Amino acid sequence: MRPGIPSASTVSAAAVFVGCEVWDAAVFAGCEVSGAAGFAGSHLLDLLAREPSDSDGLVGWHRPGGRPPHSLGSSPGSPARWEAVDLLDRAGVIAAIAQLQPRIVYHCAGAAHVGRAWDHTEATFAANVRGTHHLLEALNRSGADARVLIPSSALVYRPADEALTENHPLVPAGPYGLSKLAQELVGGHTAGTAVQVTIARAFNHFGPGQDPSFSTSGFARQIAAIEAGRDPARLPVSLLIPTFIHDHLPTARQAAREFLVHYARWPHYAKTFEASGYAREMAQIASAYQAGDLATAMSALSDALLDEVLLLGPPSRIREGIARLAESGVEWITLGPQAVASESLAQQAERMTATLAPR
Repeated sequence: MRPGIPSASTVSAAAVFVGCEVWDAAVFAGCEVSGAAGFAGSHLLDLLAREPSDSDGLVGWHRPGGRPPHSLGSSPGSPARWEAVDLLDRAGVIAAIAQLQPRIVYHCAGAAHVGRAWDHTEATFAANVRGTHHLLEALNRSGADARVLIPSSALVYRPADEALTENHPLVPAGPYGLSKLAQELVGGHTAGTAVQVTIARAFNHFGPGQDPSFSTSGFARQIAAIEAGRDPARLPVSLLIPTFIHDHLPTARQAAREFLVHYARWPHYAKTFEASGYAREMAQIASAYQAGDLATAMSALSDALLDEVLLLGPPSRIREGIARLAESGVEWITLGPQAVASESLAQQAERMTATLAPR
């Protein structure tokens, strides 16, 4: 990793845990073990609470003004407890850490929604950067000999169409990734102190308990609602859509065909396209692939199909496509940049930010 940013390593489960939702946390002090509220935090909390020896002294921070999500500890009379602590309240964090004197910290608190970060940039930076600063400052002031794990994000890297390594350029493509990189830099400033920071750059994760504004949990919620007899038209919808930006529409279409043809050859995608009215195109593509004729397979993808499943062309045309998706009921639209002609995926991401990002 870059100088000043600790490398990844395994950290003991005897820990301070700061939960994945904004201002959720939990802390382990001395022989105590802590857990947390929030998505990933609650899963770790449940894991730790299964062992009676781990649940003794378990402390969870939750947002002030709200009820703790669930009880802590796995046995009657367990001293596990919740505390209301706001990570943006510097004095409150200092006081809580001074009392707990944690030895190991898992810090996952923060704003986690990539799409929302565009509309709530200030709040995203406050949670991910200032909240982390308050926690690390409090640890330093307390004199605690603490180890801290900060889960960052792979979005700190420049977008790429190849496997990422820790040496990949650190060029975030949006405010969420930039806030996580800033969070890493805050962690790096503890070098030379008793607080040891380790950073893990995570990729996408999902599971039970995740906010339905995230795509996978949103889809699961919709399926469950439909099975329960609710009206599908009233369910929130999110969409990640590959996007090809180029002022010359045929050039954008060519890049889109080169991209989509590889998906169209796979049965689960082909069946989806067939059910959407493109059975003829799928039959032609299957035949062309059997003959080893990639050019014919690409030409079988009609402009209508490309326009229905992708966004492509000049920025003004893509904005029109976004507007149509919004009018159709898609509430969260995430654009996925793709390579076009001589422009790499990273260059397309930069162009997308410059021409399509909200002002």
